[in-house]
Amino acid sequence: MDASHAPEPTGGGTLAAPAPEAARPVHRWGFGAFFLAQAVFVLVSVTLAAYFGSLQDEGSRFGVALVLMLMVPTLLAGAVAVVVTMVRGNGPRADFGLEWRWKDITTGLGIGAVGLVSTTIASTIWLSWVGPDAQSTVSGLLDGVRLPPALAVVIFLHVWLIAPICEELLYRGLLWGAMERLRWSRVTAFVLSTAVFAIGHLEPERTLLLLVIAIPIGVARMVTGRLTASIVAHQVNNFLPAVGLLLISLGVMPE
Repeated sequence: MDASHAPEPTGGGTLAAPAPEAARPVHRWGFGAFFLAQAVFVLVSVTLAAYFGSLQDEGSRFGVALVLMLMVPTLLAGAVAVVVTMVRGNGPRADFGLEWRWKDITTGLGIGAVGLVSTTIASTIWLSWVGPDAQSTVSGLLDGVRLPPALAVVIFLHVWLIAPICEELLYRGLLWGAMERLRWSRVTAFVLSTAVFAIGHLEPERTLLLLVIAIPIGVARMVTGRLTASIVAHQVNNFLPAVGLLLISLGVMPE
């Protein structure tokens, strides 16, 4: 080995160990931040549903209203999560570990692919158990609705890419971070955030299915300690349902 490239010994003649990754800075927000974001989501959802409910028979206007009802509450709740970290913390990158790392991306893709298989199996079992009329809240909103291609694509992109980011900011961002601040273990944070994710969708019939869906997503967060992997895993998991909603809203596939 060229001496100019050899690692420098320590004072005792042994090689210096690599420096450990810097500890994440402590933030000043807790469970209240999660409840605030959830309250924003619920209040905005109820307000928009009440405001646009009368437009159901008005064609394209209802299509636009439907997109707003699906996207605005989720986006605002995600925005609340980001603002909380900026006002009471160190920003989303430091508080959530929300940064671009290829290792996190590949971990999220791998775990998400496994989760997609388990979710597909669980969904098949769930449909056979509940019956053909079982559907999610989003599917219920799109029931019998035919959308222009542009709006259908917007909903597809929201369900596939945008909603997972916002939901992860809440459940495995704010909620997980509140438990980290109290020095709860990662396993405890995983179990509680997974349960709250399943219950928090307010779809009692789908709670068990949502629990299965949430497990691999939470595992991605737990094994990496950062939010990027769970976002990618969530997006992978949402891809096939998003494609299904796209085809249904275009009238290509029967409901």
